[in-house]
Amino acid sequence: MRFSPYCWRTRYALAHKGVAARREPVRFTDKHRIAASGYDRVPVLRDGDEWIGDSWAIAVHLEDRFPGDTLFPGGRGLARLVNTWVDRELHPLILRAILGDIFERIDPADRDYFRRSREERLGGSIESFAARREEFLEQLGPKLAPFETALDETPFLGGGSPAYPDYVLAGTFEWVARASTAALPEPGSRLAEWFGRLRERYRRP
Repeated sequence: MRFSPYCWRTRYALAHKGVAARREPVRFTDKHRIAASGYDRVPVLRDGDEWIGDSWAIAVHLEDRFPGDTLFPGGRGLARLVNTWVDRELHPLILRAILGDIFERIDPADRDYFRRSREERLGGSIESFAARREEFLEQLGPKLAPFETALDETPFLGGGSPAYPDYVLAGTFEWVARASTAALPEPGSRLAEWFGRLRERYRRP
């Protein structure tokens, strides 16, 4: 199951730049496969002899390395703001909401590692968070509301066409779509319509 929101950001950014790349999936317990990169988390991009880790650093590399349609029409500062806010405000809440779903869907070989690492990080059992799933999902409404408001004005967060802020949020929803049965974004919402437009534009890269 390929659900990393950060890998999805990179996949969308590559599609935006029109850059073809060979993808190699890495499980939680397969990190030795990327040891040569010097990084222990995905995504990792190899461009010639250069290794770039972290989805934000990869986006900046793609912007600098490949001319053409910019990833940051509103400036890098604005895109970095969205990137950081989603990481700090949305992801912790979403992780708690879908933790049980992820555990059920990941490769059985990864389950011991996933349980140990996530329970240590979050300070509770997977089952205890799964029992509060609906509570966490309800708390997401106010956090997603500003994005709904922004889409009153333009079809994409980047304006008339998508840009990196769109890919940051889309990566989050791709994560949920692949790892959970949670209905995010809410069907019929502006965010759901936006997500559909974005997926259709890139035909789920």
